[in-house]
Amino acid sequence: MRAVLQRVRRARVLVEGDVIGAIEGGLLVLLGVAPADSVDQVRWMADKAVGMRIFADEDGKMNRDVREAGGGILVVSQFTLFGDCKKGRRPSFVGAATPEVAIPLYEAFVTAIRAHGVRAETGRFGADMQVELVNDGPVTLILDSP
Repeated sequence: MRAVLQRVRRARVLVEGDVIGAIEGGLLVLLGVAPADSVDQVRWMADKAVGMRIFADEDGKMNRDVREAGGGILVVSQFTLFGDCKKGRRPSFVGAATPEVAIPLYEAFVTAIRAHGVRAETGRFGADMQVELVNDGPVTLILDSP
């Protein structure tokens, strides 16, 4: 499992011009699922995303997690995180899970985020989405599950 975490002031995802998920402050998580991923990776990734201390405390230091900052998490599926660009000019996506594997793990990730008491919004798996964000910092991290 691979995730790109972006600390945002706001983010939203649109499908066919309609806003289907939005947050005001928190994290935008672009989530990719690999074929061999399991619920163990889901739990690890959700715990890590929620617990990342990348929000400013009263001294301006990155010392608070998304809960402490009062933020939400917008989760957007992104199979292209597993695109292999080593050969040629067209990426290969064989490293990404099929929808049959990825959808339940994506949904489990969102559930795991909510189990931490964090408001979670989502995109729409497999849809053509437009993601808008105001990156805060900017702070962008890449997480790969063990």
